[in-house]
This record gives sequence, structure tokens and C-alpha cells, in this order.
Amino acid sequence: MQTNQKIMLSLISSLLIFLLSGCTLTKGPGKLSVQPGSIKQPQQNTTPLPSGSVARRFQEPTAQGPTAVESAIELSKEYAKLSEEAAVLRRENQDLITRNRQYNDQNTALKAQLQQTQKELTEANDLMIEMRVELNNWRADILGFRDEMREADTTQLQALLRILKILGGETKEESARNENEGSDAVSPG
Repeated sequence: MQTNQKIMLSLISSLLIFLLSGCTLTKGPGKLSVQPGSIKQPQQNTTPLPSGSVARRFQEPTAQGPTAVESAIELSKEYAKLSEEAAVLRRENQDLITRNRQYNDQNTALKAQLQQTQKELTEANDLMIEMRVELNNWRADILGFRDEMREADTTQLQALLRILKILGGETKEESARNENEGSDAVSPG
């Protein structure tokens, strides 16, 4: 703010110096310029001036445009407006820089989490493959065990039928048929 005040003070003082020195200011597109030939060197004028020209000198000139003071006020208002806009833009820029840093920090943290998650996912996939292989082996073992149990039951029943025959027990035809089927099933294997 102090620099703004210093600039305003220097701007106003330079305009007053131009005004007092007799320079005329013209307002162009955003520029102040001194018209060539408006600064005159004091000359010895030996010819007497007509009384009408002396009177015109002290009369106010007709308004042809804004005076130097009005121009200075306009420029100072415009400068104040532009200064406020620049301050707002600086704040917005600072906010954007802060947000960008936050996003970069988040990005770094999320990349680390992503790598950790990918590592865990790879380990979980390997574990699932291993468990599937073990499950398939277990299923094959159970199916094989079931077949072994059937064969053992069949062999046990055949042995019981033989024991009954040896002991003199009567067997029905169905039992004999089962015995023949069982012996046929046992003999090829």
C-alpha cells in the first residue's frame, strides 16, 4: 500500500510540475504527451501587444477537453482501480499456487497408496492361485478317497458273504448274485 501511495504522490507531483511549467497535456490512448512547441523559450518581444490580447490572456480558455487536473484525477482513479484488480489477481494466483501444491502432495500420497495396493493385489492373486491349486488337489483326493471307500465296502461285504457260507449260513440268490458281481468286479482289477 505504501508503494501505491508513493506512486500516486509522484504521479500527482509530476502532473503539477507540467501544469506549472506551462506545458499543455493532451490525452491520447492511455498516454500523456507534451505537444511539441508548447514549451517556449522566453523571448524579448519588442513589439507592443494589442490590448485585446492582454485581456484574452486572463480570460478562461474555452473548454476544449479535460484539464490537466481532471486528467490527473481520472488517471489516479483508474490507477486505484487497476491496483485493486492487480491485488485481487495476486491473491487468486497465490490461491492457485497453494491449491496446486496441495494437489501435488495428494498426488504423491495417492501414487504411494496405488503402488502399495498393486503390491497387495499381486500377493492376493498369487495366494488365490495357490488356494485354487490346493482346492483342486483336495477335491481330487476326496473323490479318490470316495472310490477307495466304495471298493473297501464292496470287499468287506464279499468277505462277510464268504464267512457266512463257510459257517453254513444260507444266502439268498440276490446275495449270491451280488457276490458274483462283486467277484467279477474284484477279479479284473
